[in-house]
Amino acid sequence: MNSSLDLLNRSSADQSNLSAPFCLLEIGYSQIFNTCLLEVSIILLLTVLIIFGNLVVIFVFHCAPLLSQHTTSAFIQTMAYADLLVGVSCLFPSLSLLHHLQGLDPKLTCQVFGYMVSVLKSVSMASLACVSVDRYIAITRPLTYASLVTPCRVRCCIILIWLYSALVFLPSFLGWGKPGYHGDVVEWCAVQWRTSPVFTTFIVALLYAPAALTVCFTYANIFKICRQHTREISERHARYRPQQLQEQRQLPHIVFYILWLPYILYFLLESGGIYHHPAASFLTTWLAISNSFCNCLIYSLSNSAFRKGLKRLCSFCLQRSEKNILKNCIWNI
Repeated sequence: MNSSLDLLNRSSADQSNLSAPFCLLEIGYSQIFNTCLLEVSIILLLTVLIIFGNLVVIFVFHCAPLLSQHTTSAFIQTMAYADLLVGVSCLFPSLSLLHHLQGLDPKLTCQVFGYMVSVLKSVSMASLACVSVDRYIAITRPLTYASLVTPCRVRCCIILIWLYSALVFLPSFLGWGKPGYHGDVVEWCAVQWRTSPVFTTFIVALLYAPAALTVCFTYANIFKICRQHTREISERHARYRPQQLQEQRQLPHIVFYILWLPYILYFLLESGGIYHHPAASFLTTWLAISNSFCNCLIYSLSNSAFRKGLKRLCSFCLQRSEKNILKNCIWNI
């Protein structure tokens, strides 16, 4: 009798374990909602910030046609569209944790979602590197900038970014390895889909390392040029302006390395079998994904033309709202 009760208790426990979601952080599990509260909170917060921030950037560019005359704006728009799609794709893990995507094939779902997120992050990173190169050329070769960076070359560069990013991660569908997505909320992705050292080296060598080195080289030289210019400024302006300009030049690549380096390092360590931890997997991946929100803050708001367009848009919205309030008041009277 006791043995039969033990078997029933074990079977019920196994069923509850199977029905429970796969929580990478292993804390914050809610039995009431049957979900990983901490993971859902982090993912939903980032999703809302990424989608809202990049929608504002895209809306400002569409409402201010003069912004399209700047070549840097083309890369910022590309980055904004890629980051917006990253935010939309982040809805998948939230729906998965909330049990709204049951019945899907785990293997195919993981492969498609991992490929899509990896390609979009690659486009965002490559666009970010192109922004740094564009600024570097504008500062080092101001007289020949217009002839070097033409609209046709910018469009070709954007097309190549999308094609290159899509091709680099295609071998993951052929069983070569796992792409650079490790914030797995589907258990099959984290347990059965393993990384390959060869494929990881391939991705890092062709994508992550060139982008990181490009950003490092361009902004380091921009910072040196900025320091040289500040030495030529008069004593009256040297007290405030040099430090401010240096901080502005340092901020983009500092944020880039803070958000991306932990992800790249963990990618290499996990692929080499040196270190693996579910919490580190989740946190490093979503830290890199949060760069999609930081991009719209740093690279858009640091663009003077974008700031002017945003101010005009805000003033236009305020004027329209004031007119509507006056109309309502007059109608009520």
